[in-house]
Amino acid sequence: MAGATGQHGDVAAARARIGDLVETLNDHAWRYYVLDAPTIDDATYDTLLAELEQLEAAHPELVRADSPTRRVGDRPASGFASVPHALPMLSLQNARGADELVAWHERLVRHLAGQRGVDPAALEPALEWVTEPKLDGLAVQLAYEHGNLVRAVTRGDGQVGEDVTHSVRTIRNVPLRLRGSAPALLEVRGEIFLPRSGFAQLNEQRIERGEDVFMNPRNAAAGTIRQLDPAVAAERPLRFFAYGFGRIEGADAPATQDGVLDWLGELGLATSSEVAVHASIGEVAERCAWWEQHRESIDVDIDGAVVKVRDLVLQSELGSVGRAPRWAVAYKFAPMTRTTRLEAIEVKVGRTGAITPYAVLEPVEVAGVTVRHANLHNAQDIARKDIRVGDTVIVQRAGEVIPQVIGPVRDARQGSEQPWQAPQACPACDTPVEPDREDTVVLRCPNAACPARLLRLVEHFAGRLAMDIDGLGERIVAQLVGEGLVTSIPDLYRLTAAELERLEGFQERSAANLVASIDASRTRPLGRLLFGLGIRHVGDRIAQDLATAFGSLEALAAASREEVEAVEGIGPVIAESVAAWFAADPPPVAWRELHELGVNTVALPEELSAPGGGPLDGEVVVITGTLEGMSRSEAKAAAEA
Repeated sequence: MAGATGQHGDVAAARARIGDLVETLNDHAWRYYVLDAPTIDDATYDTLLAELEQLEAAHPELVRADSPTRRVGDRPASGFASVPHALPMLSLQNARGADELVAWHERLVRHLAGQRGVDPAALEPALEWVTEPKLDGLAVQLAYEHGNLVRAVTRGDGQVGEDVTHSVRTIRNVPLRLRGSAPALLEVRGEIFLPRSGFAQLNEQRIERGEDVFMNPRNAAAGTIRQLDPAVAAERPLRFFAYGFGRIEGADAPATQDGVLDWLGELGLATSSEVAVHASIGEVAERCAWWEQHRESIDVDIDGAVVKVRDLVLQSELGSVGRAPRWAVAYKFAPMTRTTRLEAIEVKVGRTGAITPYAVLEPVEVAGVTVRHANLHNAQDIARKDIRVGDTVIVQRAGEVIPQVIGPVRDARQGSEQPWQAPQACPACDTPVEPDREDTVVLRCPNAACPARLLRLVEHFAGRLAMDIDGLGERIVAQLVGEGLVTSIPDLYRLTAAELERLEGFQERSAANLVASIDASRTRPLGRLLFGLGIRHVGDRIAQDLATAFGSLEALAAASREEVEAVEGIGPVIAESVAAWFAADPPPVAWRELHELGVNTVALPEELSAPGGGPLDGEVVVITGTLEGMSRSEAKAAAEA
């Protein structure tokens, strides 16, 4: 009897300890994955989890349904069971642009006014709206009974979905048990998604394994959840955000959409922190347009903004039409990712000799812009991703970044696609190319007199952040270099209006304007000249720091590598590059000739004075999206000033 009592005591102690560990670990997981505010380190969490695993191994009959050890399944499912939705999971109507949003709003108001028998104008002041980012993921419904997760089902066709509980249980921010006072039944609706950072990492892993890349995070999330083996979902950084509910039993729902999200958050479910309430459809349109401009500011792919009537009773009164609720609409953004045909791979030669491949594409509209060319990074990356000429490729355009080819769609290959070979010689001057000394995946043309290098250097020298020579764009530069009028940077300051007038496209006035613009650039600050010289690794900020530190081009040319490196913010790589540039014989740009031609080579007084004391002094300014009336670089300069 004593032995039996002791055994029962051991089981009771194990049950109590398992209960403590499950509650503690789930609480820490909630703080880590939902609140992003962990209170213990990873090592401590792992120690507690290991203790729980040992106890459960010794007492398998005590394993709880909400145990964190049950997030990772050990056996693939044999298939997906079909599960009917007690309340349909409706799809949203789409609105593309402010006009369609306003038209949707007008239809809603007319319908509601007709139901109530009132003038539509009388309804508008009483209506409130909620907006939230529309995550580009997989819609699912989670069923909780008495707080415990019992089932996860995809949207499917809205009436019937697939049981994917085995995979959803592995998602770290999906609570296996709700916090606080949970209803007897709660069906939570939300979106499963992959953060962009996790998506990029996943595609890199697939490339290394020779597998097709996912086109976008949504495809990756959906493909992951629909794996029979839950271990696949467990190893990928999936996340879940709740946006609403289906059935509720044993509790009353809050009265507003934003109240619902707050309530779901209190129950331990992750929700969007970007929810906003609006008093008019005009405010809604402004918010939607704002999100389209700032969609890159968060680590989640959003393909639109969801607009909902705020009041849940009013939502019920409005009902649905077909398979869509009347009380909500999806304001859709232009897609950031498309597929198209890769017609050719060509290369361009940069001002430092870097030979960069780029894709020539069958024109495709991506995020509202027609894309004909895209970045391919380097030859090694092309080989690693197995991108071939003739492939159907995935093209992505994010914000103002140059479009890039993510990878090929291998399943679309017809057999005629051809691997690409990197050039052995510079396409502009036929000089044998060499691997870069610092970055061996980059090929370079070592010929300082290469006409393509000169072309890019003159364009850079004339750019806004450098000498800001108005009218000296890419076409004119190519014409001047092609006609032999400009064979070096100093030649710009030898040009005459008479020479320009003989060129196609120039007349007396345009020739005089360009000469005047070039002449005006002689007085630019030293920092701009330094940046315009195209010294490798010297950006506009570093150029200004060097101008302030040395005061003249002559002093910088005489400085040692150690003296350059002593300038705050300049490391050995930049210092070596600056010293080597001035030590070259002849230097890449004949800067002494520039001085003789009247170009300023001395720091201006404002470049030597220490900045500070302004309203933004000590602040960090982040510039995102598209600005009206100025470029991003001009905004940066204004903030610095």
